[in-house]
Amino acid sequence: MKVDKDIVRHVADLGRLYVKDEDVDAFAEQLGEVLKWADKLQELDLDGVEPTAHALDMKNVFRNDERRESLSTEKALENAPDKEDGYFKVPRIIEE
Repeated sequence: MKVDKDIVRHVADLGRLYVKDEDVDAFAEQLGEVLKWADKLQELDLDGVEPTAHALDMKNVFRNDERRESLSTEKALENAPDKEDGYFKVPRIIEE
């Protein structure tokens, strides 16, 4: 598929991306290369290959959700740059 400037601008609009006019030609060439490789993948014989979401056999790598000791308030606040009454104190970011 030939990717022209209009396609690049259309894709950019869909993605709500700003593309400088001077970059459109380069993106057209790059997008064309990506689509060429995607077409190349269509040539593969995948009969008998099970669909998968991952290339490797992955298992849940999260730890079990088990209750355990957490930091004490004093330990959590130990390196805080500013604290007050057992809480982190941060600069106000919303004006009244």
